[in-house]
Amino acid sequence: MPPTVRHLPSLALVHNTPPFPWLIEFFHPRRSRLRATLLCLVSLLILTTYVCLISSPVLSPGHLLNPYSSKHHNLADTWRKLAAKVPAPPATQWRPDVSLTPEQELGALTAFMVALPQNVIPTDIDPDQPIDPQLVLDFDTRVPEAEEEIADIVLDVWIKNPVVVFSKLRSAVSRELKSILQTMDLKPPPTIFDVDERVDADVLTPLLFRLTNSTELPILLIGGTAVGSIDRIRELNADGKLKEWVIGAGAVPGSTKKPRKGHR
Repeated sequence: MPPTVRHLPSLALVHNTPPFPWLIEFFHPRRSRLRATLLCLVSLLILTTYVCLISSPVLSPGHLLNPYSSKHHNLADTWRKLAAKVPAPPATQWRPDVSLTPEQELGALTAFMVALPQNVIPTDIDPDQPIDPQLVLDFDTRVPEAEEEIADIVLDVWIKNPVVVFSKLRSAVSRELKSILQTMDLKPPPTIFDVDERVDADVLTPLLFRLTNSTELPILLIGGTAVGSIDRIRELNADGKLKEWVIGAGAVPGSTKKPRKGHR
């Protein structure tokens, strides 16, 4: 009788196969990232397809602009109600440019010329018409304080320049007037503009004639008032009234300073 062969259990390591090997493979870190990316792409594709093919009639511009659409009508009503609750901003009160009187125009013009040597009158204006205030004033004349600003400018220019002369450099009469004022030795000294030396002489001369009712140069202003012709100036000087007028305007005789030249 053949001997019985017994099979002893093998001592080799036995690899146990997991029950769900595909599940472990699915959750493998590297492969899971790839699958997550793929799922995102598929989801995005599905969403795009839905928006473009399924919901396009709802989101189309024609639907939003359709006045008969109930949603559009409700949205418009909502906006109108909200707008009605918002208080309207206060209306801006715009004022027209002020109109200068001849006295104000003369003061503003003199202040403009005294301020800077570069300040010249545009040659394309009509000297027979009132000058645009914006040409000689450095602020917006439409503001409510415009009248006060103009009054301050005119007052200031005559206080600082009580004696102003618009003359000709090459004129015997102008030299005579300058000599009369020089003998008074005024402080502050007269402000002198040699009009014929300026680039705007052609428009400035008739403009000064209109504002001072003069017909020729030189023109003498004392406290912003035109004295008159050279004959009247001679008479006033001979009577001593010219010096009294000058003193009343704020100039003081007896100074050692020479006459101040205006900007050309």
